[in-house]
Amino acid sequence: MTPLIFLILVGIQGSTAVTHSLKYFYTASSGIENFPSYVSVGLVDDVQISYCDSRTNENIPKQDWMDEVSSEHPNYWKEETETCLAKQRTFKINLEIAKQRYSQSGGVPIFQQMYGCEWDDETGEVKGYDQFGYDGEDFIALDLEGQSWIAPKPQAFNTKQNWENNRVAQELEKIYLTQTCVEWLKTYVSYGRSSLMKTDLPSVSLLQKNSSSAVCCHATGFYPNRAEMFWRKDGEKIHDGVIKVEILPNNDGTFQMSIYVNLSFVPSDDWAKYECVFQFSGFKDNIVTRLERKKIRTNEVNSAISHIAVIVAVIVAVMILVLVTAVIIFLCQTTKNVTQDSMTETSSSTSQDSASSDSQWSRPGEKIVDMSY
Repeated sequence: MTPLIFLILVGIQGSTAVTHSLKYFYTASSGIENFPSYVSVGLVDDVQISYCDSRTNENIPKQDWMDEVSSEHPNYWKEETETCLAKQRTFKINLEIAKQRYSQSGGVPIFQQMYGCEWDDETGEVKGYDQFGYDGEDFIALDLEGQSWIAPKPQAFNTKQNWENNRVAQELEKIYLTQTCVEWLKTYVSYGRSSLMKTDLPSVSLLQKNSSSAVCCHATGFYPNRAEMFWRKDGEKIHDGVIKVEILPNNDGTFQMSIYVNLSFVPSDDWAKYECVFQFSGFKDNIVTRLERKKIRTNEVNSAISHIAVIVAVIVAVMILVLVTAVIIFLCQTTKNVTQDSMTETSSSTSQDSASSDSQWSRPGEKIVDMSY
């Protein structure tokens, strides 16, 4: 299970060509200044479709195509708002119970739920999930196939027993996750297909800080975020010496990702055997970038250029200083000569003009299930 650590704040987006998903994230908290005590977010293929919090108390669409739901279901957003308010009340209670279970009186407690379903539009395979977290750690999660709950923390044992003893709720949960949720997912996908299925290919670059650093394969500007990137040697995927960085969002809604390979002990002649591969989920064609030294952009080049620039600047400064000094010497010498000449002229003309003159110079679709404890 993946810890539920404020996934709603990341602003994840993306889609996949085959497997579609519908997810809902609920977060209840207390003690966070300037942040609502309850937030709910809905996502289709990891694209946000709805939002509601304890300040607005209104569930609103986050995609233009989600407005189309109202044409078939006029009360859709009214009912979604009612769901938001109901979940808000439930989560407020659950947060307090969790604080008691953990004997927590202060701090900033966070209680979260993530549930939803996946549907493969080629095979028809369906998956459902429902899990809860407290303070960034897994609290309890549903094993849909085994019709049981997994409780990794002792504080969740009572909840596990209560929920497993309620067989009616268990069955309703299964029906929702494998049928109702999937039907809504298909509806949402039909509305937003043109947006969800768009594809932007990345720009791929090879980067290296210096000659002894790992080589980075960096892809940016791609959409959706369901992508994979790896290094391979002689056509075989490699793992040793490879470090992968998670996918990150760009400001324009596209994504970027990086993967490093350490080649410090690899002979230069073998570098040509390495390739960086970018792969979109559901697409046959990959973007393959062969490792060549001339393709690598490195800071060493920039450092050399900067060093040369500094040297040139110093030389220019010295030349200017020399030139200014020469001008000053010339002016001083000229002034001296002129002054001497002036004094000679003044001395010889004293009898004719007793008033001598001085020289002058100038310078510049959610579910409503009471999951309380």
